[in-house]
Amino acid sequence: MSTGLFTIDEPENEAELDYAPGSLERMEVRKKLEEFSNEVAEIPIIIGGKEYHTGQTIDIVTPHKHSQVIGGAHMADEELLHKAINSAMESKKRFMESSWEKRTTILMKAADLLSGPWRSTIIAATMLGISKTVHQAEIDVAELIDMYRFNSYYLTQILGQQPVQTSGMLNRIDYRPLDGFVLAINPFNFTSIAGNLPTAPTLFGNTVLWKPATSALFNAYHIMKLLEASGLPPGVINFVPSRGSTISKIVVSHPDLGGIHFTGSTQTMEYIWKKVAQNIENYNQYPRIVGETGGKNFVIVHSSADIEALVAALIRGNLEYQGQKCSAAARAYIPESLWPEVRDKLVEEYRTVTVGDPADFNDFMSSIVDKNQFNRVVEYIEEGKQGEEYELVYGGEYDDSVGYYIYPTIFRTMDPRSRLMREEIFGPVLMVYVYQDEEYLETLKLCDSTSKYGLTGSVFAEDSAALELAEKALRFAAGNFYLNDKPTGSVIGRQPFGGSRKSGTNDKTGYILNLLRWTSARSIKEMFNPPRNYRRPFMGNES
Repeated sequence: MSTGLFTIDEPENEAELDYAPGSLERMEVRKKLEEFSNEVAEIPIIIGGKEYHTGQTIDIVTPHKHSQVIGGAHMADEELLHKAINSAMESKKRFMESSWEKRTTILMKAADLLSGPWRSTIIAATMLGISKTVHQAEIDVAELIDMYRFNSYYLTQILGQQPVQTSGMLNRIDYRPLDGFVLAINPFNFTSIAGNLPTAPTLFGNTVLWKPATSALFNAYHIMKLLEASGLPPGVINFVPSRGSTISKIVVSHPDLGGIHFTGSTQTMEYIWKKVAQNIENYNQYPRIVGETGGKNFVIVHSSADIEALVAALIRGNLEYQGQKCSAAARAYIPESLWPEVRDKLVEEYRTVTVGDPADFNDFMSSIVDKNQFNRVVEYIEEGKQGEEYELVYGGEYDDSVGYYIYPTIFRTMDPRSRLMREEIFGPVLMVYVYQDEEYLETLKLCDSTSKYGLTGSVFAEDSAALELAEKALRFAAGNFYLNDKPTGSVIGRQPFGGSRKSGTNDKTGYILNLLRWTSARSIKEMFNPPRNYRRPFMGNES
């Protein structure tokens, strides 16, 4: 039996590599890209540490070159999902009794491997699997490293929170795992989220069924192999690529479902919530639902704004990863006095944006992730072209002959509550509404009431009073609020990420608030000299 009090120091954020020409990291990633491009990986289901092959497979293609098949993934059927649930429940009996130190060392080792020898593997898998540029893939991997390290640190902060002690007794909090198992469902767009959703609950001894996004199986599989290389015990995380309908039928309705860790669309989140409600009487416990969903993220511009900083922020916030970020800058409110200059500078800069294969390190953007998402964005673009309330300022072009390419597009709308200003497009489309300078406060209120989402937003102003006014007026409009910066790019430990309204449960992924959702605390009171007579002093006779 080990002795001693072990703590984890607060980590520093992982330094991002720049992949400059001639750098070692650039050469390593290029080598890995070539390796992955010259083979077709077979991706199995992994349950209890064993691989399963159903023969029910889907092709994994690179979105930027959809003729290129880089893998085939086996899909879990109902029988295997039942097996995965049994594996998770059996493994939990052992895993929850393991020391918290052992559980944290799995993630801390994964972070070190990812920071070192596994970095190029996950970077290349992200570039090929979901068409991220090397810069966006690097940000993704650095964030996952931070998540593993900071979550381990936050665990020690939670465990250290113990109740007040008084004489004659000992009071303790036992931070137990949830009853049942946890279902983790990740989106396609972030390797960091894919690696965090199934692992965060394990720190408290939970075991997990992990359903990766169908359009992001390549990078998810390599994360699973990284975790296995880091000492993850069999059955703690069960990797079950499968259809959403099968997951809903077997897993979401299972009596032992203890929690759901989800990131994805608002529609899917609401569907899951309804399924949980429909099964509420069948569960052995009330499942925890932790979810981060969509956004229609705003940039509000005051007449005092720095135009050059604004233009750079709009381009990065709207176009990086092709606008396929839940935090992407999607709608901008620009005062009439600044609009001509902002428009001209935006168009000038948009013309310089290069789009292509992420293996070409000169390109700023790549492709949309798949055919369905491509069609969805195109539908919005065509509505913008045809609608009388819209003016096409720039772009509007797309091409899926080689890859699912949609090129940078800007629309101005005359109706601030039009569909394209309200709904999440999830592509490189920036909506602009031009307002009268003197209507700044009214525009803040308009922004707050236009969209059902509440994820991210930013305000550009050099006038401090204008910033303060916006901060108050938009208090509930965004869970992540930025002043003179783009609404994307939160950093673990600095800007805990998440939104409310229809953007999710705002449990702040990669932060202590999220970890608290994966424990069911038990209060323990131990008396040293308990009473031996039931009578109370008030029961005495008057003298």
